[in-house]
Amino acid sequence: MKQSLVARNYAEALLAAALKAKAVERFGELLDAVAGATQSDPTLKAVMMSPRVPKATKQQLLARALKKLAPDSFVRFLQAVVQRGRQGLLGSMSEAYQDLADQHFNRVHASVATARQPDAALTKAITERLTQALGKTVVAHFRTDPALLGGVVVRVGDRAFDGSVRRRVQLLKQRMLRAGAATP
Repeated sequence: MKQSLVARNYAEALLAAALKAKAVERFGELLDAVAGATQSDPTLKAVMMSPRVPKATKQQLLARALKKLAPDSFVRFLQAVVQRGRQGLLGSMSEAYQDLADQHFNRVHASVATARQPDAALTKAITERLTQALGKTVVAHFRTDPALLGGVVVRVGDRAFDGSVRRRVQLLKQRMLRAGAATP
């Protein structure tokens, strides 16, 4: 719990710097990249997490690696993270930052399952309909699930909207069983 709160505080600080630099999306991409690289590259992870490597060396490494890729305010943020020994929270910071950016842009992510791969027109129609229904910009993440038979299942946060044929068949079956049990 405490680590997620710390990560959120750092994400809020980075968002403030990003808003000032008018680079909210770019800072999010950079933080994702740094967090991902730190997690996926064993050598980089070993260097960043080792107490034997001085913090100043880690800060210089970050500054050199990001010199032409990232704004100075972003690099200074990472150096502050390293100075306080919080580089192990970069993944959590990235997640918290993305949540804050979504709130800032009034957007929400939706998981959309369909029986078949939707074409561009259907993808656009579903995304627009969800945006209209939710009153927020929807970033839809599509996947296929042949078990649905048809229709769509949408998940937004902890809410699910099941408009699949499979669900309709299940409801029809339940109604028929109740109706059959009610008649003598």
